[in-house]
Amino acid sequence: MKKLAALALAAALLVTGCSSGGSDDQPEAGTLRVLAGSELADMQPVLDEAAKATGVKVKFTFTGTLEGTESLADGSLDGRYDAVWFSSNRYPAGIPDAAKRLGNQVKIMSSPVVLGLSQPVAQRLGWDAKPPTWGDIAVAAGKKEFTYGMTDPSASNSGFSALVGVASALAGSGTAIDAQQITAVTPQLTQFFSAQQLSAGSSGWLSDAFQRRATGQDPGQKVDGLINYESVLLSMNSSGKLPQPLKLIYPADGVVTADYPLTLLTSASQGARDAHQKLSDYLRTPAAQQRIMQVTQRRPVVPGVQLGQQFAPRDLVELPFPATQQAVDALLSAYFSKIRRPSRTLYVLDTSGSMEGDRIEALRSALAGLTGADTSLVGRYRQFRSREEVTMLPFNTAPGEPTTFTVPEQNPQAELAKLKDYAEGLKAGGGTAIYDSLERAYQVMEPLQAKDPDRFTSIVLMTDGQNENGSDLAGFKAAFGSLPPAMRQIPVFTVLFGEGSGDELTQVATMTGGKVFDARNVQLASVFQEIRGYQ
Repeated sequence: MKKLAALALAAALLVTGCSSGGSDDQPEAGTLRVLAGSELADMQPVLDEAAKATGVKVKFTFTGTLEGTESLADGSLDGRYDAVWFSSNRYPAGIPDAAKRLGNQVKIMSSPVVLGLSQPVAQRLGWDAKPPTWGDIAVAAGKKEFTYGMTDPSASNSGFSALVGVASALAGSGTAIDAQQITAVTPQLTQFFSAQQLSAGSSGWLSDAFQRRATGQDPGQKVDGLINYESVLLSMNSSGKLPQPLKLIYPADGVVTADYPLTLLTSASQGARDAHQKLSDYLRTPAAQQRIMQVTQRRPVVPGVQLGQQFAPRDLVELPFPATQQAVDALLSAYFSKIRRPSRTLYVLDTSGSMEGDRIEALRSALAGLTGADTSLVGRYRQFRSREEVTMLPFNTAPGEPTTFTVPEQNPQAELAKLKDYAEGLKAGGGTAIYDSLERAYQVMEPLQAKDPDRFTSIVLMTDGQNENGSDLAGFKAAFGSLPPAMRQIPVFTVLFGEGSGDELTQVATMTGGKVFDARNVQLASVFQEIRGYQ
């Protein structure tokens, strides 16, 4: 799991061997049903070999830790899964109802979260010769001496680990950070995160976006580096797809490391327990540990296994992790409400006649959930945040009237209530002018961006059908090409719903540096929550 907080529970599965069944399938002899982080897809070659050696096949369903923790706590995994495999169990272990369902835990591999910088920037800062502290990095970030990308800590464990590591190091107490210390280091954390120019809901998409921007395939602003897993950064370097390799910076005061425990659930059957034992034993053999290093660029956890030359330094200082759920909540709350740069999002919302009935109701409910109506563990961290600017642009036969809401830092409830009332008042009717409305979105964005450019800015396009009115995709492409450079850097996250054209929405997302989200077989609300990790 490279996620500590979350992607929405994905329908996508990876199965070693060739199966593609879902988590609701009846358990099969010799098959271990595992709820896991999506980055573990890179373990497929190793698990294929494990299946041949042990007879144990792994059936993966992917999720984020927040979603997985919530499912653990409410018991919905019981009987449906045999094990969970996150990058760390630190978060679920802090929630009693989730922790009591965690059985035998076997660490398989490890990867610290570090900073990767372009070689010229690392040399200019002097960090290629002498490792800086997190405090040094924060000072340089505050002076805008470099920029970086990082995942959303409520959506990805690499981002959360980075947030924990920076906060713990800046507190300098040598013990797990608490709520009081978080308040004390908030000014330094704000300085540190002022240099973040790229956000993402997953480590994989973050590295892909960085690579596309570095090579000019993405119109988004280039950044100097990434905070991500060592394994991801090493894999990027070895891929040969970057203009030049990144210099990995290991802060002198320590890191937070993922240890990937393959964890049996207490509800698992005896057959699953036996399979878990066989698989764990195999994955911890010296040969398998060497293979994991080769395939995934993660470090071995078994003593005596020789570390590859790519891993330097070899001995790392491990920073303490928050000891209580209260401290975790305080850190995430401070990050979203005070520390990170605020966001600006424009929602282009299909309210055409085909949305009548359940579809418009799903849209109303999804938006209302983001105003605080969803009080689940995931919902608390994915709602509209203080200082955020939200614009709604409904459309049918033509673009509607845009309405902008700005959520204040103090007492945001009144503005959120207005947003909720607006969402619940959406009505369906008319045709479908997708591309006229998307062009209008950029027109609305331009003065907002010019007035306050220091925000994470994005457009979300949600439609359930084909374009019927106004300009077509070719017309939008022409219009997009004539936009000012700053406007072309605004990504469009497209939501495929109903009979919407997957091919066209993919082209829009790719051209603008965004991403496609598929809501055809999952709840629209969960997809809207997932998108929040990219805003």
